[in-house]
Amino acid sequence: MRSQLYFEDMKIEKAELGAPSSVPDLVGGLVLQNNLKFFLSEDDEIYEGYGRCFNSYPYRQYSCYTRQLREETVKTAVLENDHLKAVFLPEYGGRLWHLFDKDGNRDLLYTNDVLRFSNLAVCNAWFSGGVEWNIGVIGHSPFTTAPLFTAVLEYEGTPVLRMYEYERIRRVTYQMDFWLGEEDKFLNARMRIKNDTGEVVPMYWWSNIAVPEFEGGRIIVPASKAFTFHDGGVYKVDIPLVGGKDITRYQNIPTSVDYFFDLPADAPKYIVNVDRDGFGLLQMSTDRLRSRKLFSWGKTRGGDHWQEFLTKDAGRYIEIQAGLGKTQYGCLPMAPHTAWEWMERYGAVQIRGQEMEKSFEELRGTVTAEVKAMPQWQEMEQILADTKKMAKTRAEVIRRGSGFGALEAQLREQCGDRKMEPHLDFAGSEEDPGRWAEFLEKGTLEIPDPAELPGVYVTGREFYDRLKKYVDENEETAGWYAYYQLGVLLFQKGEYEAAKKEFLRSIESQENAWACHGLASVYTVEGRKKEACSAVRIGFCLQREDLSYVKEVFRLLVMNKGFREVEELYQELDEEMQKEGRIRFFYIQALAENGREKEAYRLLRADGGLVIDDIREGETSLGELWRKIRAAGENGEEELPYEFDFTAL
Repeated sequence: MRSQLYFEDMKIEKAELGAPSSVPDLVGGLVLQNNLKFFLSEDDEIYEGYGRCFNSYPYRQYSCYTRQLREETVKTAVLENDHLKAVFLPEYGGRLWHLFDKDGNRDLLYTNDVLRFSNLAVCNAWFSGGVEWNIGVIGHSPFTTAPLFTAVLEYEGTPVLRMYEYERIRRVTYQMDFWLGEEDKFLNARMRIKNDTGEVVPMYWWSNIAVPEFEGGRIIVPASKAFTFHDGGVYKVDIPLVGGKDITRYQNIPTSVDYFFDLPADAPKYIVNVDRDGFGLLQMSTDRLRSRKLFSWGKTRGGDHWQEFLTKDAGRYIEIQAGLGKTQYGCLPMAPHTAWEWMERYGAVQIRGQEMEKSFEELRGTVTAEVKAMPQWQEMEQILADTKKMAKTRAEVIRRGSGFGALEAQLREQCGDRKMEPHLDFAGSEEDPGRWAEFLEKGTLEIPDPAELPGVYVTGREFYDRLKKYVDENEETAGWYAYYQLGVLLFQKGEYEAAKKEFLRSIESQENAWACHGLASVYTVEGRKKEACSAVRIGFCLQREDLSYVKEVFRLLVMNKGFREVEELYQELDEEMQKEGRIRFFYIQALAENGREKEAYRLLRADGGLVIDDIREGETSLGELWRKIRAAGENGEEELPYEFDFTAL
């Protein structure tokens, strides 16, 4: 058959994602990579912590999803030829969901049987399965659950699927071009990131590939060392034996862990996951995508629980990953007016049975030699060069992404800056920042009803300068919304005293819940717990029907030890909101802190045990709360119940 590109609907059991939070993520949450110590050599060149972000601003959190599943329709884009069928989810970050090898009659990826969200991403909601494309900031992308611009074009008679967006934190564009030639046995992925600004920006990219955790499975990668976290820090270790166990036989790995393989500069950039019979996935790339990684949930009860929590019946998985930097512990500096481009290829591999009996070192040598001999590897750099013109060709847009690329283009035109990628059409949007487009055009900012949700947020020096000038020139009449948004931008700059002034001015102009949240956030970072609790409590009274706002109120109260306030406000919620897992957890925590352990224990164990839909990766609060309650109870300690154990380390 000729290579095809088509769009169709897919039926799948799916949880409700919900709307983004009404308030920005100011105070931030738990980010595992933000609290690491490094014990490395002077020649390892790891950009330790470079480019860290302590919140997701200007992206808002998705924190109101549920775990209940129902069959729904999801839009897909499909590339297909005689050898492969690749299914993408353009509405969910362009995730490569299936890669079906027709010759072997098997899916090469771990494809979840549901879309079930959990709190593992920069913007909270994340789901497992397929290949996820992570751009800009450390962690799972802000676009994990967001629709991308989706477009089509042709390259030498072959249909090409293009997905792209504008990333707002780093202010860069990125695009992904995928195609299958008529005889291709590997999916082609051509990636491009463009920094059109005049500044060096921290940059991050990792392609996260979920693959089955095979019985007797093995990872093959051209490395002899890896960076990993253990004993309280990041170290470089020899592989395959770590702690006496061959970690490339990944079922040996006892706890949740990352291994970032240190690939030599002259080695082919690839990683393989195969079953005990030697069949599986080979991912390879051009040299810019220099690193490879293995992630395993391990074999702890907490790791097992996480595997079950993320799926329905799809079973266990591991992740093999490919990235720009040596590790995910920092970003790389990307020069101004620079484009980074590379190719990735995904396809089947079959290692002969006798080869599978070899040691890792022998198998690594054999597979590396075979990869080097493959035409599919040898031709990648040339194809990357040959498709440079194609990558800058305008495509026909089928579906729209956000409106922030168009807003950025409007801003740059006014500032006389370089234009964004002219071949990428950012017109129209799923998320419309129209109020800010009008501000750029007319120089005035609408004053909406403070009872309405404040909508989207902006970032960047230019918006700050213009909004500051507007407020200064219209000091008495700018309105609560302008003062509030200026306060948010000042908070992001770390100018907390100035931010507090604007939040107070916003409230004085017109009472609103949004500035109350901003004010409480300032007090929180300043350690003024009483004032933080007071401010957020006023906000609660104005916005108690908004679940995302209420969850943020309770979170800030707990951060500021406002346990009495949590108890009181919980009683004011309707029954449905009281049942929400995170809110009930905060209430149970407050009961325990206020000496009501028996009542807290009863609620914690009710209905088979409390479930927190948005429990965070690395968060051990459920287990810690259970231990605290049990230690204070009459029956003393007992084994932590499985349903509360998310400790994978």
